[in-house]
Amino acid sequence: MEALQSKIAIQINPNVYKKDPVSSELGIKIVREGILLLDELGFENFTFKKLAIKINSTEASIYRYFENKHNLLAYLTMWYWSWTENKIILKTLNIDSPEERLRRAIKCLTEEINEDKSVSHIDEIKLHNIVILESSKVYLCKTVQSDNESGFFLSYKSLVQRVADIILSIKPTFKYPHMLVSTIIEGAHHQRFFAHYLPRLTDTIEGEDAVTAFYTQLAERELNIEK
Repeated sequence: MEALQSKIAIQINPNVYKKDPVSSELGIKIVREGILLLDELGFENFTFKKLAIKINSTEASIYRYFENKHNLLAYLTMWYWSWTENKIILKTLNIDSPEERLRRAIKCLTEEINEDKSVSHIDEIKLHNIVILESSKVYLCKTVQSDNESGFFLSYKSLVQRVADIILSIKPTFKYPHMLVSTIIEGAHHQRFFAHYLPRLTDTIEGEDAVTAFYTQLAERELNIEK
């Protein structure tokens, strides 16, 4: 499994960045330390000046890789979606039952994140926190149309399409596959956020991952899947 995982590359649309950060040690450092600083400060308080100090470099060096912090956040978010899609590919490999493939896909979309040791420069746990708190800012903004035309959201669309295809293999007449998948993804983020900060807005059940259980049940009911 690890050998296969190492062969699956994370592909990010090059329009998101000016220079591919994985092409140099500095670029990798910008991504690695950028995740840590974004998680610590939040998007509003994060600046390239603060990141430059943290990596002992200059703002100009960071601007050679990313046009602005919005694009850096877009890069990190799209990396996360590609990584999640890769997890779904691996978890559903050689699984004949489309119902079981869907359950596994939903688990990948909604579960708590563990560290992926195959990617040394990415702290997936902190990146997951950033995605929960900040990822909507990538598309809930004035530049969403031009960003979309530039391909910023291809990773997210690919992920949603992959799971939507599983849904349609179960029920080809289902009218809302993309809506169901995006609802599961965004809803799971809200519930994780509520559980941590506003627990009275969600349900926590001892001995159960209530978020994954809820969205699995939701999908099964919508598709009339029998357990």
